Formats: sequence, structure tokens, C-alpha cells
Amino acid sequence: MLAGAPILQFGTGRFLQAHVDLFVSQALPLGQALGGIAVVQNTDSAQSSTRLSALSAAQGYPVRLRGLRDGAAIDEVVQVTSVRAAWHAGRDWARLLEAMASQVQVIVSNTADQGYALDSADGAQALAMTGAPPRSYPARLAVLLWHRWRQVPDAPMTLCPCELVGRNGDTLREIVVAVASGWGAPAGFIAYLREHCVWVNSLVDRIVSEPLHPAGAIAEPYALWAIECRPRMVLPCSHPAIVLTDDLAGFERLKLWLLNLAHSFLAECWLVDGRPAGETVLEAMHDLALRERLEDVWRDEVLPVFDVLGQGEAARSYLEGLRERLLNPFLAHRLSDIAQHHAQKKRRRFEPVIAAAARAGLTIRQPCLRRALTEVDDTAP
Repeated sequence: MLAGAPILQFGTGRFLQAHVDLFVSQALPLGQALGGIAVVQNTDSAQSSTRLSALSAAQGYPVRLRGLRDGAAIDEVVQVTSVRAAWHAGRDWARLLEAMASQVQVIVSNTADQGYALDSADGAQALAMTGAPPRSYPARLAVLLWHRWRQVPDAPMTLCPCELVGRNGDTLREIVVAVASGWGAPAGFIAYLREHCVWVNSLVDRIVSEPLHPAGAIAEPYALWAIECRPRMVLPCSHPAIVLTDDLAGFERLKLWLLNLAHSFLAECWLVDGRPAGETVLEAMHDLALRERLEDVWRDEVLPVFDVLGQGEAARSYLEGLRERLLNPFLAHRLSDIAQHHAQKKRRRFEPVIAAAARAGLTIRQPCLRRALTEVDDTAP
């Protein structure tokens, strides 16, 4: 058994390193965290393997927080020491099964844009624990939870996905239930997934612009983890950046329709206008003509939607801080990185704003958002 790691984390990327892992590290000395984290690598890339080895080093890894806060420059390094083990899903599957049957109380994940996609190679034989683990994350989760149900069915289990998917907890639950049902799992296990496991909807918000080698990251000072209140949920830790709320949708709209929409709008301009290959968000914001285009989109195409939803004041307040974040002089947040999976991102970020305006009967034209959705989708690198 691995002592001191009641948190199982799927994903080794720089975001979780500078968000959840950092929060837990800061909470541990205060007695405000469940315990340490066991990190699981899902891919076979050499880069991820190098990072995995470094994550569990005794001295931890650095996260450099650089940016502006109320106009003052922040530049500090925090050493993160919350990771207690680093496993590879394929090579260390037996360890994962053992952990699920013993100390794990919370599962955290950030498996990127394709993380919830299924793999046709994953079959029902996975429940028998024979051979290699399933290939997709939802199927792996189904097997791990099956093992948990058979070993310690009454032990608490909370799942806190951090993927930028609407209602991410509910969405992941339904995918895992569908996988298990498709495998012919018994009704008792399906009930366990639906009724005993607590699937938390949450929203994460922090710009993590660069990785450090072999582990660590550069991130902005601002951070938010908005978590929808659920009965019986167990959280990894308490932290000033964690907000428990009954109105998660409000937080989602602010981030997705203002920050993420701005990022994708700048990426759209970068792609369509053939702007410099290495251009950053900061450089784009200092281009007065481009900045004016973004401000026009916020003012004319987005804020009226917030107004009609009764969230106009909150949106304008969020924008004040957001401008400071996008003008962070320290972060090299490249538009080429933001433009990855661009077609999928802009649909997720632009279409809901247009749809909300239509539902509310607004007569605003929203020409920039609509034009971006009609551009050829294969322009992203």
C-alpha cells in the first residue's frame, strides 16, 4: 500500500502541476489536505515519461508565479511537494488497482480535449482484470471503480474532473455508466456509479503558459477552482482559490465567454490574418488595432448577453481583472498553443453566446463570432 496518497490524479500536464497539485501542497502543512497525490500518466510519450520521473522526486518541483495583481508585479517560486508517487497506467496497473482497493478517496483528472473519447478496442474483458488496462480514460475509470465496488463498496469516492467540459462531472459519469452498461455490468455496479460515487462539476481557471523541465510550470498569480456543492463530496483540500457554489453556471459563463472566448478570438485572428508565428497573447494585446477588435467583441457581442441574463455587473468586474491577466508582462502564452484544436474550441466558446442571445430575443448581430464559426476549420496547425 502507498501511504499518504488518498488523491489519485490522472494527467501529468503543467496545468494540474500549477493548480490542484499546488493547492494540495500549500494546504498540507496547514492540515487542510486529505494527504498526498499519486499521479498517473495516461500516454506513452517520452516527454511525459521524463516528467513523470521528476514529479515524485523528494524535493518536489517548482511553480513560478509571475504576473500582476492590482497593478503590482508578482514574481515568486513555490516548491510543490504534494506528489507522493508517479505511475504509468500501463506499467503500473496493479498498483492502481491496489490503491483503489485501499486508500484512494478522491480522483482528479485533466485529460485534455480528447480525454473523454472512447476506444473501440476496449472490451468487456477489462472487468476481469486480465491483460493490459483499457486504452481510454473512461474505460480505465470504469474498471478501477468496478474493482473498488467489489473490494470496498461502502468507502467514500469522489471524482473531481477538471477538463473544460460543460457539467464535467455529470458528463464523465454518464460516459462511464454507458461503458459499464455496454459491457453488461450488473445493476448493482451501475447503481454504485450513479448513486454512491460523487461526481463533482467544477470549473478551473488559471493561465499556465509554459512548462519547466523536467517538471514544473510558469503560471499567473490568479487561480480559481469553482466547485458545485454536492452532498457527501470529499475534496482534496481547502484553499483560498477553491470556491464552493450553487451557481457554477455563472462562473462557467464568465470564464468561457470572456477569457476563453478572448483567447480563441485572438487565435482566430492569428490564423486567419497570418500573424507572426511566435506571437503571444501579450503581443496581441499590445497591437492597438487587434485589441480594439477584441474590445468590440466583448462590448457589442458578449456583454449584452450577460446583461439580459442579469450577470452584467459580474461580467464587467471579471473583465477588469481579465485585462490585467491578458496584459501579464511575464507570461509567454503563445497563440499557436491556444490554436491547438481550434475548431472544437471556438464552437464550444462562441456558439453558446450566440445561442443565449437568440433565446433571450436579443437583436445584436454578433458578426465577429458568427464569421469565425464559418471560417474553414482546417486552418489550425
